[in-house]
Amino acid sequence: MTATGLATTLHMFATSVACNPRPKGPLPLLEHHWRGVSLISCILPIPTAGLQGDLHDGNGLSDASTPNGVISNAIFENVDYDLLTIGKLLWCVPLESIIERHVGNHELYVTDIAYETFNQFSKVYGDRYVTSNVQIMNPATKKFEYIGSKYRYFTTDHGLRIMAFGVLFDFTGNSNVSKVVKARDLVKEDWFLEAVNYPGPVDLFIVVGHNPVRTTVSTSTLGIIYKTIRGQRPGIPIQTFGGHTHIRDFVVYDAMSTGLESGRYCETLGWASMSGINSSTFKGNQKPRGVPNPTQKAFKVSNATSTTNSSVSSSANSNSSSMSHLVYSRRYLDWNRLTFEYHAVGSQVSTFDLHSGERVTTEITKARKQLNLTALYGCAPETYCQSCKPFGADGNIFSFLETALAATVVNESRADIPRLIIINTGTIRFDLVKGPFTFDDSFIVSPFKDAFQFIPNVPYSLASQVLGILNAGPFQKRSIDTESQDLSTRDFSFSTPLIPSDACTAPENIALRPRSSSSSPLTRSLRTRQTPALFPGYITTDDFGTDGDDTPHSAIPFYRQPNDIQANASFPASGGLPDAVDLVFLDFIGEDYVIPALNSVGGDYSIRDVEDYLPEEFTTNSYLPEYARRFWQKGVPNCPVGTGVGVN
Repeated sequence: MTATGLATTLHMFATSVACNPRPKGPLPLLEHHWRGVSLISCILPIPTAGLQGDLHDGNGLSDASTPNGVISNAIFENVDYDLLTIGKLLWCVPLESIIERHVGNHELYVTDIAYETFNQFSKVYGDRYVTSNVQIMNPATKKFEYIGSKYRYFTTDHGLRIMAFGVLFDFTGNSNVSKVVKARDLVKEDWFLEAVNYPGPVDLFIVVGHNPVRTTVSTSTLGIIYKTIRGQRPGIPIQTFGGHTHIRDFVVYDAMSTGLESGRYCETLGWASMSGINSSTFKGNQKPRGVPNPTQKAFKVSNATSTTNSSVSSSANSNSSSMSHLVYSRRYLDWNRLTFEYHAVGSQVSTFDLHSGERVTTEITKARKQLNLTALYGCAPETYCQSCKPFGADGNIFSFLETALAATVVNESRADIPRLIIINTGTIRFDLVKGPFTFDDSFIVSPFKDAFQFIPNVPYSLASQVLGILNAGPFQKRSIDTESQDLSTRDFSFSTPLIPSDACTAPENIALRPRSSSSSPLTRSLRTRQTPALFPGYITTDDFGTDGDDTPHSAIPFYRQPNDIQANASFPASGGLPDAVDLVFLDFIGEDYVIPALNSVGGDYSIRDVEDYLPEEFTTNSYLPEYARRFWQKGVPNCPVGTGVGVN
């Protein structure tokens, strides 16, 4: 038999016009088209970073509503998932209909959002919503309950018997009405061990979660889950779908176990397939004709230099591979309409758009209008990227932010007093591209709502040393209380596509396979798509090698950025240095980072010395719109559009 999985990470980018200029309800469309061919396969779409899971923080459709997600969740509910979990979306369609979707740790930050997930979103899917280690305080009973099912045992339409768990990484930033059970404690619980040793037949274990699949990543807990299941059930395949680190990755654990992670936001749809599952009740075709069948046994290819270090099991390359009948394939598809049409049944024809998909498009358009997401602030004159340019270079977003912060973060009653403004680079979520800068874009680029605080009249000799101390230390991680709504990108160890740091990587020469006009859609689906030119994008290396990207790309250069940046404003016109400054910083880094830095160089400050510099309503989600209103009016309303990130 063949089982197939799909995954991605969205952070609400799936519903963004900025992500897809022609949104036609892409998830319902894909579900329909792939269900149409899944008599021979099980498709598991899994959002792992945006819709891969985190459904908030990164797009106005979720972030502009109160509470976050109350409008966008209803749109996601149009997709008939068979399996969902906090932290990720998985669905397996027709052949073995399993859909998983994870909500992600972002849904646990704020009490209102956590309860909306518990009371509404999880109830839509019933026992298909699996949260093996996430609980919430039931306000009626005052006791912690699982947000969803602890596990799900079910049989697919084609007879495949599956035991599924949904495991979030050991997240500690949740609000106090929710609780995340650590993986090392989860695997000791009686109910978990009983589910692993379920008395009924199990053909396949599935573990999904907002959790890195590569177990050498510090935040990953999937290795603990894998080892426990494998120790109890040595002869049953384990398939993992993960996320959180925002990379494309495929990991081999052993000859019968692999894991898939599929990028970030609305950039990647991950495809993994496996054949050879031993099932006495499977009613599908074991070796379907006319379509590509998986061929790769589960071992790390000798020339693969994966994005991080190897996985949990030394048996991945051992002789045990030859004892298993399982074979696999994986592919990372760029998320765009042309890709979906190309790989769908009846591709590139008018029937690709279905009434159900068009209905979802109408819902999205209506919601965007309701939230006024297309309101135009100004025209960005160029593209500013997070990591494709060195810090300090033109086109680097953090270099630009020094100018924007100096111009907009101003307390009018103290405007003439010199000030240093420090923010952490993790407040920026995405690149800012040339063209219209809208209300929606303000959430895509800088969604978090950190307030600006300050300590007045700090000796410049002390204040001027703070930035260097912060950049020499660790990434700032917050202790999130019940009211916090924001968090740094760094808090999750988000990774950028793995390209050597501090150096431009030349485009690789990739041999392109021509399309065959006689190829069926499924035959084409596992081939690298031919393109007339290489555009910047992912170049992925994983445990299966370097042939996973569905569309060849040229590399986007990657440069490491500082932890924090600093803007200087109202300094003496003479060019000299002031004796004292207002030291301005974000609320969550003051007590734990800025004050200790000041005191380490001779200061004597405490939280009692900290004041609000601006009203709490003016946050890190506010200063870019303000800057655009004041300085980006050239070209409005017909903003010229750029060529994109990484394009020379």
